[in-house]
Amino acid sequence: MDQSSCPRSFESHHEIWARFRFSVVGPLLSAPPEPGRLQAALSELSLRNWRHPIQESQTIRCGLSTIERWYYLAKAAQDPIEALRRSVRKDSGCCRVMSDQLADVLGSQYRKNSYWTCRLHYDNLAVLVDQDHQLGTLPSYQSLVRYMKAKGMRRTKRTRNEKSAGLARARDRLERLETRSFEVDYVGGLWHLDLHTSRYVPILAPDGRWIKPSLIAILDDRSRLCCHAQFYFSESTENLVHCFSQALMKRDLPRCLLTDNGGVIIADEFVQGLERLSIVHERTLPYSPQQNGKQEHFFAVVEGRFLSMLDHVDDLTLDRLNTLLHAWIEGDYHRQVHTETRQTPVDRFLKEPDVLRPSPDTKVLRESFCRHVWRKIRRSDATLTIDGVRYEVPYSYRHFERVRVAYARWDLAFAHLVDPNSGKNLVRILPLDRSRNASGKRRLVEPMDSPKEPIRPSGELPPFMKKLLEEYAASGLPPAYLSPADSNQNRRTNQQHKTHQSH
Repeated sequence: MDQSSCPRSFESHHEIWARFRFSVVGPLLSAPPEPGRLQAALSELSLRNWRHPIQESQTIRCGLSTIERWYYLAKAAQDPIEALRRSVRKDSGCCRVMSDQLADVLGSQYRKNSYWTCRLHYDNLAVLVDQDHQLGTLPSYQSLVRYMKAKGMRRTKRTRNEKSAGLARARDRLERLETRSFEVDYVGGLWHLDLHTSRYVPILAPDGRWIKPSLIAILDDRSRLCCHAQFYFSESTENLVHCFSQALMKRDLPRCLLTDNGGVIIADEFVQGLERLSIVHERTLPYSPQQNGKQEHFFAVVEGRFLSMLDHVDDLTLDRLNTLLHAWIEGDYHRQVHTETRQTPVDRFLKEPDVLRPSPDTKVLRESFCRHVWRKIRRSDATLTIDGVRYEVPYSYRHFERVRVAYARWDLAFAHLVDPNSGKNLVRILPLDRSRNASGKRRLVEPMDSPKEPIRPSGELPPFMKKLLEEYAASGLPPAYLSPADSNQNRRTNQQHKTHQSH
């Protein structure tokens, strides 16, 4: 029994059959029979058993006319195997078991309810077909499943806010625009940051509540190195700044940071801090977590590999959880060869070219992650108000009407006056201490002018008043008013004149 070469798993049935046909007529092409012996050779081949190219446990025979047709096709073609391929059906790719009307109804139904299962789509189509016979015949469930897969009608994840306009725009954008994987060329060129609430391993808080901790992690795009990660009891901008500052002190300053649009991340303290450190802040599009896929994959690894080992650990505190996390990151995650980079994260971080910048000290980082606002100074006591707290302004700045203030909302004890031109901190301001001010002790206030002794007035008219007086006198206008003395003198003169006329 002759056999063709074994089919390969990646080949289609068209390719397998083409190679089988070529194996049948190939010997006639390599050693052509003598004139008049072709029919005998073809007859001999038609009597032989051949292993089925698809179902290898079965055997088949090929008719003489069929082999003769294969022979002449292969002989006349430049590429015999391509000539022996099965021709593609004219209706290939078209649904032959579903009418166009029913296909349109299914497409409209999927766009409205993309999170439905295939079975739910099928059941709803069955009802519509019973109500409207013009839709045609309902195909089998398996045919519907194959059709939906061929058209890319995959089941999507249902979210809480299905009617959100932003979610609708994100879905439309995802359908219209292609999705591509990316990677920057330098270490430190791009960092990923995200927050993740653990689904497992609740922690007993000091107040007696069981809390699922939140993980904040920063990942380098080029090397996949975890710059820093830490669990917290809550997601807040204070914890975010605390975690990110540690990443900067450990790995230096990156050039760009990619985050989502969470309220914790877009707070003024964090956004303005990135600007002062010259870190470009890129944000993913709303409802598009796939743009930060490397970070999402890291969280999946943490859940599946790290937290899975802590399911039955008793008395797990937040400090112990963070200790175990960093031991796992440095001892396992950073030492595992990445499937895409073919290197461990720590080796790639150290060997690849980088664009990192030296990190400033903790004092500069603390002053950087603050929000800057304008406040009006009260003239009566030289104070200003920040989030309901009154602060005393040094008297050397009391003449300003408005000042620029830097502070963090979670640390109102740390506030500064800022130079609006350079953006640098001038002086620290402290909250108003009424008890201390009640002692009655006051410092002398130095005047704003350079002379320290007051100048006595000379009693002369100001220059401008002298000029107006001279111009009025030179104009020749009559006096604008009469004084009371002039009025009495005129009255006496008039009386004397009338008395004289009467005599």
